[in-house]
This record gives sequence, C-alpha cells and structure tokens, in this order.
Amino acid sequence: MNGVQLLLVIVGAIAVTGIAQRRGLQPALVITLVGFAASFIPGFTGLELDSEIILGLVLPPLLYSAALNFSFVSFLRNLRPIIGLGVGLVVVTALVVGAFASWVVPALTLGTAIVLGAIVAPPDAVTAVAIGTKLGLPKRVMSILTGESLVNDAAALTLFSIAVSAVVGTHTFIDSPVLLFLYSAGVGIGVGVVLAIVATMIRRFLNDPPLETVLGLIVPFAAYLLAEQLEASGVLAVVAAGFAIGASSRRAGYATRLQERDVWSSIDVLLEAFVFAYMGLQLRFVIQDVQEAGGPDSVWQVFAAALLVLPVVLLIRPVWVFGSFGRNVVTDRLMRRKVASDERMRARIQRENAARAARGRKPRQFPVFLSWKESVVVSWTGMRGVVTLAAAAGVPLSLADGTPFPGRPEIQAIAFTVAVGTLLVQGLTLPVLIRSLKLSDPEQDAQDAEQAEHAQEVARAASTSVFEEFVRNPPASMPPEMVERVEERVAQRAAEVERQPDPATTEFGKEMGALQRRVIQAQRLAIIRERDRNQLDDEAAREFLAKLDYQEAAIESRFGDRL
Repeated sequence: MNGVQLLLVIVGAIAVTGIAQRRGLQPALVITLVGFAASFIPGFTGLELDSEIILGLVLPPLLYSAALNFSFVSFLRNLRPIIGLGVGLVVVTALVVGAFASWVVPALTLGTAIVLGAIVAPPDAVTAVAIGTKLGLPKRVMSILTGESLVNDAAALTLFSIAVSAVVGTHTFIDSPVLLFLYSAGVGIGVGVVLAIVATMIRRFLNDPPLETVLGLIVPFAAYLLAEQLEASGVLAVVAAGFAIGASSRRAGYATRLQERDVWSSIDVLLEAFVFAYMGLQLRFVIQDVQEAGGPDSVWQVFAAALLVLPVVLLIRPVWVFGSFGRNVVTDRLMRRKVASDERMRARIQRENAARAARGRKPRQFPVFLSWKESVVVSWTGMRGVVTLAAAAGVPLSLADGTPFPGRPEIQAIAFTVAVGTLLVQGLTLPVLIRSLKLSDPEQDAQDAEQAEHAQEVARAASTSVFEEFVRNPPASMPPEMVERVEERVAQRAAEVERQPDPATTEFGKEMGALQRRVIQAQRLAIIRERDRNQLDDEAAREFLAKLDYQEAAIESRFGDRL
C-alpha cells in the first residue's frame, strides 16, 4: 500500500463514517460494504499490510484507549463472566470451528483448521459497544463486553501462535500451552504495570499537558513492543498499562485529562474506520488468491465452506452464554435455599456484614447475574474485527521445510468471509434486538440515580466545608463587605456551588475564582475518598470527576489570567 492509497482509504473511511452516523447506520458495516464495492473500481490494486503492522500499530492504541477509560473495579466485579467469555469461549470456539472446518474443507488438516478457529475466535466489541452506548444498554452488559474485548485478543493470539508453530514445525518459547499462556500473561501484565509506573513518574516531572499527552501516545506502543520482545503478551501489557495509568490519572492536571479524552476519542474513530475499510477492500483480493490457487471452482467451494462455518461461529456464543446463564440460575437458587435453611450460615453472614459495616464497607450480597434478556444481547455481540483481520494476514507463507503453508488461501478467505458475515448478520440485527427486548433495568436505573445523588451529597459536603473555612478565615486583604458578598452568593447557590459567578469587580472575581478552585479540589478528593472506601460506585465517581474537570477548565478560562 503506497502513501496515496493509504491517505485515500483513511479520508474515504472517515467520510463514510460521518455519512453513516448522520443517517443512523452502523459505520463499521457501511464502511466494509463500501470498501468491498470500491475494490472493483477499474485499476484498483490490492492493499497489502503486514500483520505485524496491523497488530503493532492498530491494536495497541485501541486496547489502551478502552482500558484507560474503563473502570478496573468494574472489570474485577465482572471478572468471572469476562474470563469465561474472553478465555473459555475463545478456546472452545477455536476447537469447535477447527474440528468442523477440517471436516468440510478438504484442503485443511485438523492443525490448519484450528489455526482458522483461533483466527475467527475473538469478537471485536467496537461495534457492539458503540451500538450499546447509543441504545442505552445496562452498564453491567457494557462492562462485560468491554472487559471481554480486553482479554479475548490475548487468548486468541496465544492460541494462534501455538497452532501455527505446531503446523509449521517450529517450537514456541515454552512447549506447554498452559505454561506458555501463564508466562505470556504474567510477564505481559508486569511489563505494562512497570511501564505505567515509569510513565506516571515522568508525567509528574513534565507538568505540561501537551507533553504529557504525547507521552501517553507512546505508552501503548512501548508496552506492546517491549512485551513482544520478551515473548510475552503485548496485548495484556497494553491493557495493564491502560488500567494503571487510568487509575493514576487523578494525579494529573485537569487539562491533561480533558486533552487525552479528545485525543484518544479521535484516534479510536480513525483506526476503527481504517480497519473496517481495509477489511472491505481486501476481501475481493483474498477471493482472487483462492481462485489462483485452486481454479474457478475452488472459489465456490471455499465460499460454500465459509457459509457453513459462519453459522457455527454464530451459534457457539449463544450456546456458551445460555449454558452459563442456566448454571448461574441453578447455583443462585441452591445458594439462597441453603442460606434460608442453614441458621449457622445466616448468623455467619450477619456477623460478616456487621464487621463490614463497622469498616464502612457495603454488606455482603448474592452475586448479580445477567438476566435472560441481557444474556440474549451478550450472545449476539460476536462481530469479528481487527484481530481476525491481523491474524488472517499473519498466516505464514511456508512451513519450516520451505513447502507452502497448507490451506493458507482457504483460511484467509473463510476468515474474511466470516468476519464480514458477522458484521452483516449481527451488525444489522443487533440494534433491532436491543430495541425489541427493552432492556431498561428499573433496579439498575434506581441504583445509578442513588449513586449520582450520593456523589452530589459528598461533593456538596466538601464544598460547604471549604466555604465555611473561607468565611471563618478570609484572606487578610479582603474587606468585610466582600466576605459578606461571598456568603450571600454561597447561600443563593448552596445546591449548585460548581456554577461560575460573574465577577462584579476584578478583586471579587479573583477571590471567587481561587475559592472555586479550592472547592473543586476538595470535591475531587472527597469523591475519590468515598470511592476508595467502597461507598461510591466507581463509574459514578468517574462521571462526577469528569464533570469537575470541565468545571475547573471553565474557571481557568474565566479567572486564569488573574489567579
């Protein structure tokens, strides 16, 4: 791909994204279809990107951005379903698809078919999360889908490397698949955390929003490359770095946080549009490779095989999700019956709750599982994307003895067809499914409202404390009548102290601006303290802290030249 082609693809993808969003269509689906149609333009040549470029340049920023803005507390809270979907389902999908493909595609052995299974195993949550955000999916569902997307890529790529090594005849760093995955995950996470600590220390030293943002842009690529050099998971290194820096971002200035939100949002849009455009543009030439390898009839054979593999890929996820749903329902009922009938257990739980209450923690509760409606949505969010694209491009050309990799054209054609098929089938029907199920959760809505109100109360108490201290000990240079004006203004806006006053005089505006800065700082610390005590939901805290950043920016804009 030359520079002009790359530029045209990016500009075209962005334009199509804007048109699709205006018309209420799914950008990923529209971009893919437009790309496929554009590939038939006379004179258009195939676009070839090395898989390392896709994995090393596209995947790290997408994963880092998702982890940076995702609550680690929510990740841990939903760890069981996330691991089940992100690891268990990936392995099962690879094995089932591999066994089925080896049966229906003569060119594939069991080993090469498992390579295909590993390629199509990991869903890409980009489209699903975008649809869910727009249609208001419950936070619990969104957390599970986002968390799954941060884990499943590492599992799929590890399985892919093991399967490819077995077929090619080379050896992985560690022969045992389990030990290899543990090493890859452990070292990858360690690299990400260490790099995040170093980056955080450097950011404190810089104390300059543009430089801090540039450093943040380097982190995901550095984490990925360093982990890959150690033969560990670059994906998990990026995710760990994103989580660690996201957790420490409160130590950065508000300007850095606001700037990073806009920068990463723009990068996400750019990369996602490019990936789906590349997928559409490449599909025609993948089919041509099959034709050149096996003749005209082979195209129809491979296409027919892909149409057989696609339903298998679509059905494995619902079977897995509803198998977990049924098991959770049975486990929940058995546990509740046991607690109801066991007096000793009830007494022990009461003692534990009393101890937790004394430490300021919430009482122990039964785990909350997905409802059947939520399970239906999660089971239908299996659209494939960037990892499938990169892994398909990364299938080796030859074996260790120099002979061609068996079934490579078929693997790539089926993988691309399945990826586009999931976008067509699930991407088109998912919005209709979500609307028809009416997934509003009154209990969750009430809890969100309660948490938002609690955050307001915590902030209000913190601001009141700052105002009272200001009135008791006003600046020595402030006249008494100005202190009275501050008291009057606070009394008028006690319930909404974050709004900015219009300064009547330069001195009054200066003092009010400085006071508002102290109020916001006190509110920020109070919200973080309440969240760390587990008295405030992490997502509610994040939303409120984001509002404080915008308020502080408004204060700086109005009073900055006088502070």
